[in-house]
Amino acid sequence: MRKLQALFEVLGAAGVLGLGVLLFCLPFYLTAVNPAEQEVQAQHTAAERLKSRSPYQKVSAGGDADELRRFQNLFPPVNRLADELERLYALARKAKLELQQGEYRLEGRGPGLMAYRVTLPMRGAYPHIREFIAAVLEEMPIASVDALRFERKKVGDAQLEAQVRLTLHLRPRDESEAP
Repeated sequence: MRKLQALFEVLGAAGVLGLGVLLFCLPFYLTAVNPAEQEVQAQHTAAERLKSRSPYQKVSAGGDADELRRFQNLFPPVNRLADELERLYALARKAKLELQQGEYRLEGRGPGLMAYRVTLPMRGAYPHIREFIAAVLEEMPIASVDALRFERKKVGDAQLEAQVRLTLHLRPRDESEAP
């Protein structure tokens, strides 16, 4: 007991407090901090392993970039949008549909493809609307049907009011193409 009192007198209150904190920290580090650090390291290792197995890799300047460019060149450039819209209207006329004023919006998606959103309200018989949608999907591979909405005023009506939301996928205009 006298040795502890002598140690207390030599260290003082601050020294004894420091020694107590040190004695507390060592078991805390061994039981809480060290296992947490090991868990974090294991998580980092697992994340790196999963990242290396991911099918989504950045496009390199090599063959992948050329392949991507060839894929994007399958789509018409944005300056041919008027031709594609005329083709869409011709398919509607062929299906005997009455088109009303639609909504149109061009959306850029970064350096890749652009999306031209078309919302077409129309009036016609159900078989004609089905014929139009089938023709669009068959003859316009750059188009996707996003939504369909049908409304019949009365049960016995042969005519429907429909709203078709389409997306035309286009590539940006090339620098080599003059306007």
